[in-house]
Amino acid sequence: MQTSTFILVLIGLAVLAYQLGRKRSLAVAGGPKGARNLHSLPSYYGLLTAIWCAVPAFAVLAIWHAFDTQIITGAVLQHMPAEVRALPEDKLGLVLNDVRNVVAGNVPMATAEPSVQAAAREWLRLESLSRLAAGGLALAVALAGAFLVWRRIQPQLRARNSVERVVEAVLIACSLIAILTTIGIVLSVLYEALMFFRVVPVTEFIFGTQWSPQMAIRADQVGSSGAFGAVPLFAGTLLISLIAMLIAVPVGLFSAIYLAEYANRRFRAVTKPFLEVLAGIPTVVYGFFAALTVGPLLRGVGESLGIEVASESALAAGLVMGIMIIPFVSSLADDMITAVPQSLRDGAYALGATRSETIRNVVLPAALPGIVGGVLLAVSRAIGETMIVVMAAGLAANLTANPLEAVTTVTVQIVTLLVGDQEFNSPKTLAAFALGLVLFVSTLVLNVIAQHIVRKYREQYE
Repeated sequence: MQTSTFILVLIGLAVLAYQLGRKRSLAVAGGPKGARNLHSLPSYYGLLTAIWCAVPAFAVLAIWHAFDTQIITGAVLQHMPAEVRALPEDKLGLVLNDVRNVVAGNVPMATAEPSVQAAAREWLRLESLSRLAAGGLALAVALAGAFLVWRRIQPQLRARNSVERVVEAVLIACSLIAILTTIGIVLSVLYEALMFFRVVPVTEFIFGTQWSPQMAIRADQVGSSGAFGAVPLFAGTLLISLIAMLIAVPVGLFSAIYLAEYANRRFRAVTKPFLEVLAGIPTVVYGFFAALTVGPLLRGVGESLGIEVASESALAAGLVMGIMIIPFVSSLADDMITAVPQSLRDGAYALGATRSETIRNVVLPAALPGIVGGVLLAVSRAIGETMIVVMAAGLAANLTANPLEAVTTVTVQIVTLLVGDQEFNSPKTLAAFALGLVLFVSTLVLNVIAQHIVRKYREQYE
């Protein structure tokens, strides 16, 4: 029986336990009319029974499957011939990998070596026994848990308190998962970045102007300089982000002002969803648009004006990225403008100000901290964008301020460095983690500044 079947059976038992627990609570209370004598609602008794039926059983399944592969691997290894067990660790790992491929069906059983076939049959036998044992134990735990709670149901049982404690524990666990995941990501990136800085000095990485991370794999290989100056990457990232912000901020802000202050309700109801459709388009689609439409268009316009424009340029990537970020800026600015109290507008109108004067001198200054916070969040979004830059800006690490030339960014190089045949512990690969650490710190600083500005705005105007 498959694990998914056991899970469905446990869910069915939990539903049945809920019904039995609810009926038991009504029975001990003397029927529906006696429900007022219960400490909690009947549904809480059912939920408590279902929880003790399902949660321990799922915990048993999770713990079992966390260790069964290791146990099966050890048992299969003991079942294999002595000459196979005497192999070096790396070759033994290859043999076990062949066994797993046969078990998974990736390799036909008939084409494998006899020892691998025997090990695969033993693996399948043990795996079947493991599933049966796990399922039987989980079902026994589920029935025992449900029965124990069912027997304890009495009018004075505080079922609601117990259920709420379980829900609180689940919420705390979910919060801890998010926090621990973030801490794990930061520590892993930091560890690999420190490994990189043991080989390449921090000053060379931060202030160097030559980026050529190709490292020699063999001693006789030539043409690999191994220069890790990241200034061209930082410059390219800032250039493309600046172009994107020059497009997104004015257009997004003006559209937000019009929708919040000038547009009637019907026009706003139609236009705002269309504007926010841009936010739902995958970035790879924007990348195709930039590479196949905007890039050739800019090159054609440049040729007609006698200006040389690269096929992949910072201008093409920045323009398309700015279009992508418009709904982000517009939505945040619209929320900040509409959050300004109507009393401020009414006071300005009472003093004789026109609508445009009210917006310029009252509404925008009041909403400015929130708008600035939204813009900083949009800058973080632009700095972290990858697909558009990969497809439209190129891979050349040029230190230039000319938007018509090809440049590269931090995110593009992270993608580039993590593909290929280079060893994982080589400086070329570890450089991706150093770039990731810089990207993380920069976006974190921008987010902290944005949150500080928004918090200050709320304290001042709410």
